[in-house]
Amino acid sequence: MHGRLKVKTSEEQAEAKRLEREQKLKLYQSATQAIFQKRQAGELDESVLELTSQILGANPDFATLWNCRREVLQQLEAQKSPEELAALVKAELVFLESCLRVNPKSYGTWHHRCWLLGRLPEPNWARELELCARFLEVDERNFHCWDYRRFVAAQAAVPPAEELAFTDSLITRNFSNYSSWHYRSCLLPQLHPQPDSSPQGRLPEDVLLKELELVQNAFFTDPNDQSAWFYHRWLLGRADPQDALRCLHVSRDEACVTISFSRPLLVGSGTETLLLVADQSPLIVEWRTPDGRNRPSHVWLCDLPAASLSDQLPQHTFRVIWTAGDAQKECVLLKGRREAWCRDSATDEQLFRCELSVEKSTVLQSELKSCKELQELEPENKWCLLTIILLMRALDPLLYEKETLQYFQTLKAVDPMRAAYLDDLRSKFLLENSVLKMEYAEVRVLHLAHKDLTVLCHLEQLLLVTHLDLSHNRLRTLPPALAALRCLQVLQASDNSIESLDGVANLPQLQELSLCNNRLQQPAALQSLASCPRLALLDLQGNPLCQEGGILDHLAKLLPSVRSILT
Repeated sequence: MHGRLKVKTSEEQAEAKRLEREQKLKLYQSATQAIFQKRQAGELDESVLELTSQILGANPDFATLWNCRREVLQQLEAQKSPEELAALVKAELVFLESCLRVNPKSYGTWHHRCWLLGRLPEPNWARELELCARFLEVDERNFHCWDYRRFVAAQAAVPPAEELAFTDSLITRNFSNYSSWHYRSCLLPQLHPQPDSSPQGRLPEDVLLKELELVQNAFFTDPNDQSAWFYHRWLLGRADPQDALRCLHVSRDEACVTISFSRPLLVGSGTETLLLVADQSPLIVEWRTPDGRNRPSHVWLCDLPAASLSDQLPQHTFRVIWTAGDAQKECVLLKGRREAWCRDSATDEQLFRCELSVEKSTVLQSELKSCKELQELEPENKWCLLTIILLMRALDPLLYEKETLQYFQTLKAVDPMRAAYLDDLRSKFLLENSVLKMEYAEVRVLHLAHKDLTVLCHLEQLLLVTHLDLSHNRLRTLPPALAALRCLQVLQASDNSIESLDGVANLPQLQELSLCNNRLQQPAALQSLASCPRLALLDLQGNPLCQEGGILDHLAKLLPSVRSILT
């Protein structure tokens, strides 16, 4: 056996590695302890830079040590000559680059480099752009490096056209580069700013068509990559809607004003301010949400002072002014009328054209045709199917309703893991279509039965609805936002899977409630109904709680104002 190397056994190797790790840990702990002792003693000198280099060179994510280095460098700025300081900064930049090679996604290292360059009188930004290019060669999805590049480009005043050309080069090399696509979405609005009269973020048609050609090349090349599909949706996206008061409702019986907004608001001191004016006189009122939670909400209401309503006057004029949103709405309550309202129409405002723009229907039609051609080649591509649905919604949600539902069935079969999300999205679109049909018919009755709904949304648009039919769906709960339906008189929600009635509360006009064949287990689940003062008929047949003995007596005590309870 002489002259032959002894091969270590696995146990010997494990023991050797353990001893090596212990030795490294001792050095690591002793260096860290020495750094903290020096920092506590105020000894912020170059020895601290040396000690922190030993640790950060192996573990660049020790944020406290980067803080120590900054404290040292700040102190040395006042002690060193310009030549010495320049050499120190150069060494620091070299060290930072070595740390980035250890971990290219180190938050602390990139932040420290930003801080350091921000203190230099004449940074070499060209070198930094070259550094970014090198690291993006290694990992083109390194969002830390992309963030740093945007910082450098802003500091160096790099023209957006040059940065756009840089994204061209990376996208051409690899379409699956989400960061490059995203950067384009930031650069294009800078290159093509729109006049004040145009929606912010929209692109001129010639630029839009060129970008659509690029992104089509991407998803025809690799249909399963999501990067290009997200960019495609941004290209066709609509601008954020303007702040608006959607509906103003005044009830004489409830002595109440209710207002709905285009977005959720938090009304109160230090937040949004609403002014209520009655017959040219401002009123001091307290605003609250219908569900009593006073969180950001689309709908807010207030009680009217007794003196603000009179049966003797021919009319009352109410105006609500939203100061921050620069919007207002006014309605007139005539003598003998129990209510009055003023609202924006969902059909006029195109509220439900999902997130895609409706400005250029020819462009959308062309995109729909292209996506359908791709879908024929890739029948199981989920991104293509979803984009087709969104394009049809943007073009005409009612015209394409039947075809949209067919695409939803196909998409659920292709992507079963997201079946619940797709069911909710389908429910959202069906509810939007039903609201449009209701408004076209100019009625206050909404039929949503037998639509296989799994969720309720846009309830702030139903402020004036008096009859709502939710029967024969797959609803598991009635959400708190249902309290926004201040005019609701009849609610039918039989044959669902409802287990909770938290949302059926504070409905001042509710008179009839049908909840047959649901999953209500305990009488306590009905406690919220006590806040509906006009509820007269409650149908609970087919619920598990009806099997309990003496349930009618229990419910009569729980809900004494309800005249008829069916079990």
